[in-house]
Amino acid sequence: MEFPLGQRLRELPGPLLLTGHTGFKGTWMTFLLERLSIPVVGYSLEAEKDSLYDRAERIGSIPEVFADIRNYETLGNFIDLHRPSAIIHMAAQPLVLRSYENPRETFDVNVVGTVNVLDIAFKRDFVEAIIIVTTDKVYKNDNSGRAFVETDPLEGKDPYSSSKVATEAVVTAWQQIAKISGGPRVTSVRAGNVIGGGDFAENRIIPDIIRGALTGNPVIIRNPQSTRPWQHVLDPLTGYLLLLEYALSNREMTNLNFGPKDRNLTVKEITQFAKLYFSELILNFEDLSPSQSTESLSLNLNSDASSRHLNWRPSFSQEQAAKMAFIWWKKLMNNEATAQELCLGDIESCLKSRI
Repeated sequence: MEFPLGQRLRELPGPLLLTGHTGFKGTWMTFLLERLSIPVVGYSLEAEKDSLYDRAERIGSIPEVFADIRNYETLGNFIDLHRPSAIIHMAAQPLVLRSYENPRETFDVNVVGTVNVLDIAFKRDFVEAIIIVTTDKVYKNDNSGRAFVETDPLEGKDPYSSSKVATEAVVTAWQQIAKISGGPRVTSVRAGNVIGGGDFAENRIIPDIIRGALTGNPVIIRNPQSTRPWQHVLDPLTGYLLLLEYALSNREMTNLNFGPKDRNLTVKEITQFAKLYFSELILNFEDLSPSQSTESLSLNLNSDASSRHLNWRPSFSQEQAAKMAFIWWKKLMNNEATAQELCLGDIESCLKSRI
């Protein structure tokens, strides 16, 4: 069944609440929602310096509040003020290496924050559907390269992925509450490694490369032969909106993968695309043994269920996604376009591919 992107969301009585709207994916999502004329309100911490939200000068672009997702009272008051009909919960501590530095905070933000969203939403009769964003790293990974399906066992390796496995357990609990007592439809979504223009987070390959291009400093590339399900950030975001359309049509879905359809690229292949646009880059490759590495060497997702139920498909190949990210940054650094113009241009390309 085809669900026209945004059609049902535009007809809802209340806006869409997006938590984590100042983050990388969140900022791209607000651009996409505005382009689709879907009302949105945002709840998030203040944006970090040099983030996409900062570079695109997004402050005040939508009704928003800057607050911690762990603040139950503030979150409840914001939800009561705006009465959202649907929620996409992205607010999280998303960095693996930072989770080793502060595991307690990672669990507190990712697990308790999700509990707060669900507990408040289930006490309001105006919320109809909720999407909880977790990660592709929730699966028990033996580095075999097999593409994980939604029914595969879950297991966290590090504090970040473990906190997201715990978040999945929270989602399951509230899905059970909905069956017994009623409530909004809740679905968890697991996306591959998202890339795109504007990401400047620590210890991610493309932001690290961009920092190297800006400063001239060597870039350490960990485990160059590792593979990931790379995808342009707009691909899972369109999937989330299609899933909301699905849920709002009174259909149930417990969880869904969103990942690329083509062969997973290695980390080294991503760096080779970077060299096409930043030839001056200095790259130092570092192979870590499995015991030294904090990251899985292989990760792959099966997204057949998203295609079957939502008619979702990626708009861009992994190579296209990587090149788009580097072109975005190259144009921004050369003052050829603003961050906002570059985001809107990529959104138009994405929407045209869906026609």
